[in-house]
Amino acid sequence: MKNFLFLLVVLAVCTTAYAEQQPTQRIRGIVIDKDSRKPLPGVTIQILKSTPKLGAISSSSGTFAIANVPVGRYDLQATSLGYEPVITREIIVTSAKETFVTIAMKEAAVSLGEVVVTPLTVSKAEPLNSMSSVSARMLSVEEAKRYAGGFDDPARLASSFAGVASGIGNNGIVVRGNAPKFLQWKIEDIEIPNPNHFADMSGFGGGGLTALSSQLLANSDFLTGAFPAEYTNALSGVFDIFMRSGNSSDYEHTVQFGLVGIDIASEGPFSKESKSSYLFNYRYSTLSLLTPLLPDDAGGTSYQDLSFKLTFPSGNGTFSLWGIGLIDGSGQTAETDSTLWKYLQDKEEQDVQQSMGAVGLSYAVLPGENTFFKTTLAATVSELNLDTKRMNAALTLLPQNAIHSSNWNFVLSSSLTTKFSAEHTNKTGITLTGLRYTMALSDAGTNQVLQSITNENGFSALLAGYTGSSVQLSKTLTMTAGISSQFFTLNSHATLEPRLAFRYQPTPGGAVFGIGYGNHSRLERINYYFSTSPEFGSELVNKHLDFTKAHHLVVSYSQKISDDISLKVEPYVQYIYNVPVIADSSFSFINLQNEWFVSKKLENRGEGRNYGIDLTLEKYLSDGYYFLVSGSVFHAEYLAGDGIWRNARSNKNFLGNLLVGKEWQFGNAVLSANIRLTVQGGDRYSPVKEEESIAARDVVYDQSRAFALQTPVMTQAHWTMSYRINNQGVSHEIALKILNATMQKDFYGYRYNFRTNSIDENSEAIFIPNLSYRIEF
Repeated sequence: MKNFLFLLVVLAVCTTAYAEQQPTQRIRGIVIDKDSRKPLPGVTIQILKSTPKLGAISSSSGTFAIANVPVGRYDLQATSLGYEPVITREIIVTSAKETFVTIAMKEAAVSLGEVVVTPLTVSKAEPLNSMSSVSARMLSVEEAKRYAGGFDDPARLASSFAGVASGIGNNGIVVRGNAPKFLQWKIEDIEIPNPNHFADMSGFGGGGLTALSSQLLANSDFLTGAFPAEYTNALSGVFDIFMRSGNSSDYEHTVQFGLVGIDIASEGPFSKESKSSYLFNYRYSTLSLLTPLLPDDAGGTSYQDLSFKLTFPSGNGTFSLWGIGLIDGSGQTAETDSTLWKYLQDKEEQDVQQSMGAVGLSYAVLPGENTFFKTTLAATVSELNLDTKRMNAALTLLPQNAIHSSNWNFVLSSSLTTKFSAEHTNKTGITLTGLRYTMALSDAGTNQVLQSITNENGFSALLAGYTGSSVQLSKTLTMTAGISSQFFTLNSHATLEPRLAFRYQPTPGGAVFGIGYGNHSRLERINYYFSTSPEFGSELVNKHLDFTKAHHLVVSYSQKISDDISLKVEPYVQYIYNVPVIADSSFSFINLQNEWFVSKKLENRGEGRNYGIDLTLEKYLSDGYYFLVSGSVFHAEYLAGDGIWRNARSNKNFLGNLLVGKEWQFGNAVLSANIRLTVQGGDRYSPVKEEESIAARDVVYDQSRAFALQTPVMTQAHWTMSYRINNQGVSHEIALKILNATMQKDFYGYRYNFRTNSIDENSEAIFIPNLSYRIEF
C-alpha cells in the first residue's frame, strides 16, 4: 500500500507539470433507428451541462463528430423531429482515445396533428434489444472497468445485478437459482462455448476469468428471464455480447502491465478512404507473482487469450471477421515424501490443457429503408486434455485417469428485421448448427491399470427458427409477441415455444409496469446423447433424451425516482420440466456439476421450481459519485427420479450487493475509488456418511439427503482504486484492484485425511490483488 501511495504522489507531481493546458479529445458516433438500424441524418447531438455549449448534427450517413471536448464525463442528448429524445449517460472522454458512441433512437408513434411532449429516455436503463420488455439490462463495458469486483471481466460484473450470484475461484453465473450450465453465451448473434479460462473444471458453466476483454467489447445485454423469441437454446439467462469496431480514422494503442499479467490492444484503419479497420486484444498471465496468495495447486497456472474484429464497409453493407480464443495450462506435482501425504491430491500429478475458440464472418446490410439483414457463418471449438497420475507406496507414478474431449460447432445464422411502421417491428431468423464431439475417458479405479470407460464420437444438427414482433397498441401499451422452434435431428425431438410480454406506462415519465411469459428449452451436452453402457452394449442408451424445458413468468415495476436514480422490482416464477434424471435416485441434471460421463439410462421426468423477487436501486454516476443496491430473495428446488422434492444445489435463498464509487478530478487527473460488498446464502451440499467414508478411505455422501445442508452466510468485499493522468494524446493509469478483501472461503466439499483417518472440509480463500499500470496512446 505504501508503494501504491508513493506512485500516486509521483503521478500527481507529473500532473501539475501539464496542468497549464487542458487536454481535449473528439467524440465520434453514429445515430441509428433503434428498430430498423438505418442511419438517421439531421439529428442534433448536444453535450449537456457543457460550457461553452458543444454539439453536432448527424450527417446523411448518420455519423457525427464533436471536436475539442475537454476530458471528463458527459451526458449526450440526441433530438430529432419524429423521434423520442435520448440521453446517453456517463460517456467518458480521455485524452488518448477517441470516444465512439452509437445512439439508437425510437420513432415516436404520433398521429398527424397531435402534439406530444415525450420525456427523455435514459439509454443506460434499457437493454439494447428493443424486443426485451422484462428481466433485461444493458451491460456497460465502462462499468466492467470501474465497478469493484468487475476486474475488467463482464462476467464478474454481472454478479452485481439482482438475482445473479457467483463465487471467487469459480465465476459460474447462477441466475435466479439456476445452475450456471443453463446460461447461454452469445457473441455477434452466435452461441459460443463457455468463454471462461479453466472452464468447467470445478463446475459446468464456470471458470476463472472470461476471455472477454473490456478493451474489445461494445455495450451488451444481459437477460435473466422471459426472453424474446430470438433467443433459442437458452434456459436460465443470456449473455448477448457484441464486439465494437476499431477506429477507422486514427491509430490507438493500449499496453497494461500488472501482477496478473500483460494486456496489449491496438486498433486503427486499414484504409481511411474505405473506412475499414482492425481491432485486437491479447492477454497473457502466469499468476507466478501471486503464487503465495493462491491455493497450493495453482502454482503452475498460466493462461492467454486473443480477440479481434476486422471491419470492411461495402456499399450499403458491412463485412466483419471476428474471433476469440484462449489457451490455458495448469497442473500440480506429486509430493515425493509419503510422510507428508495428507489428502489424495498430495500424491497426484496432474496436467491440464484447455482451449476454446470462435471465429465468424458476418455481413450486415440495409436492403431497404426499413429492413436490416444480417447473416453469419461461424465455427466454435472447446477442447480439454486432462491427465492424472497417482504415486503408489513405491513412489512410482501410475496413470489414474484421463479426459480428452473435443467439441466443434459449425453455425449459420441469418435474421431479417423489418420495420413496418413506427408501431410495428418484426424480427425473423433461422440458425443451423452442426454439432460434432469426440470424448475419451479412462480410469484406473482401484486396479492401478488404466481402462477405457468410453471412447466415442458423434455428429448431429440442431435447427432453430423464430419470429417476433413489437407492436405499440396505444400511447401507453406495447406488446412483444413471438414464437420459437427447435429441432434436433439425432432423435427428431422438436419444440414450439411461445413468448409474450406487455409494457405499460400510464403517464409519460412515470412508472413502467411489465409482464412477460416465455417457454424456453435447452439441449444438453451432445456427448450425453451418444453415451453407451456395458448394461446395454453398443446401444446409445440416452439417444432419446428430449430438450430440458422451462416456463418463465415475470412481473416488472420500474420507477425513475429522479433524473439519476431509478428503482426496479421484479417478482418471478420458473417451472422447469423434462429434466434428465435417473430412476429411483436423487440425481438430476439440474445439479450437474462436473459429471463428464453418465452411463446410466436417463429419463426426462425431472422437474424444478424457482421463484423469488429481485430489487434494484441505482444512482447513475453524477456529481462525481454513484451507487447500486441490488437484492434477491428466492427459492430453488427440484424433483428427482425418486419422486422427492429437494433443495437445488444453487439454492442460496438470498443475496445482496452494495456498490459505491466516487471520482475526484484534479485538473487533468482523475482519482477513482470503488467498493462492493456482497452477502449471500451459503453453498448447498449433501451430508457425509462418516463411518462409511472412514471405512472406504474416501468421502461417501448421503445422496438420499442430497443438498439438505448449507454452509454459513458468505460475505465478500472487493475494491478498486485508480488514478489517471490525461495528457494530450496520451494517458497513464495506475490501479489497484482487489478481489475478496474479506478472505471469504469458497466451499469445495469434503476430503479424506490419511493422517488423521477423518473427513475434513475442503475450503479455500482466494485473494487476488492486481496492481497495474496502463498507458494509452
